[in-house]
Amino acid sequence: MSLAPVAWLDADWLADPATRAVFAALTGAGHAAYAVGGCVRNTLLARPVSDIDIATDAHPDATVAAAEAAGLKAVPTGAAHGTITVVADRRGFEVTTFRHDVDTDGRHAVVRFSDRLEDDAARRDFTMNALYARPDGAVLDPVGGLADLRAGRLRFIGDPDARIAEDYLRILRFFRFHAWYADPAGGVDADALAACAAGANGLARVSAERIGHEMLRLLAAPDPAPAVAAMAQAGVL
Repeated sequence: MSLAPVAWLDADWLADPATRAVFAALTGAGHAAYAVGGCVRNTLLARPVSDIDIATDAHPDATVAAAEAAGLKAVPTGAAHGTITVVADRRGFEVTTFRHDVDTDGRHAVVRFSDRLEDDAARRDFTMNALYARPDGAVLDPVGGLADLRAGRLRFIGDPDARIAEDYLRILRFFRFHAWYADPAGGVDADALAACAAGANGLARVSAERIGHEMLRLLAAPDPAPAVAAMAQAGVL
């Protein structure tokens, strides 16, 4: 699996002093640090970026130490799962340790920290959400997400059934992301749709609040109708 750059970002948020300060705190302490997920995806699509998430090989205590040594505030918002919120210029950046799941119950996971970006990518949901950017803007694509993003193709990483069984909320996320990022002319990935149909009963494990949250975000898309129709087709609606 090659981690050679596949694209380069030119983004205001990447050059922002607050972002640079968080990156510098981690890399200055000898750790790897990458922007990941929505900020990379949306930048490549020339869409607005709201949150900047950072993945690192630093364990939570090392992230705290690096941030505080650089004069930044560190808040252990999800330390058990690897997430520390680092505050720079009064803005919070979620910094999460590379990790992989060792046990799941369909909603929550027990994780083990890793020093490999590949492990971190493999546990994510969709290929287009597993794009990473170095502080210099180089984009790394460990699971083939860039081609899917450019084609408007939404795919689970690896086996769709396995990804859904790890967290049944991913069924609703699939349709939400389809509404926002997929090309309607390309249809819905057949394997993903079949996996959503097969796992639909698992949505009983998801709270009504989270279901409502996902549905509101789906319905806020410019044209949610194709995704809602696909939900009905899969017996999820």
